[in-house]
Amino acid sequence: MAQAAPCFDNAQSAYNYLLAQETAQTQARDQALVNINHASEGELASLYGIGSSKAQAIILYREMFGDFKTVDELEKVKGIGPKTLEKNRARLRVQNEYI
Repeated sequence: MAQAAPCFDNAQSAYNYLLAQETAQTQARDQALVNINHASEGELASLYGIGSSKAQAIILYREMFGDFKTVDELEKVKGIGPKTLEKNRARLRVQNEYI
């Protein structure tokens, strides 16, 4: 079910509303967990220091060598070092975690 955007009496209120919405979406994206064995290029590119080319390298690596067994194995991908791994560690997963 879609929710209609509220009506505003002035442009500044509408602008502030849109900024708040964008901030909330950005925060949600930045906190979302990423399963490196199933993530798309876009999901991988949402990680700190990972652009499109590194995301493609991650996908190519897992296609060639199979699923990652641990998050630390991500360092085997060319261009991914310990600093990039540590900055993203809290968001990275190698398997689905269902509670």
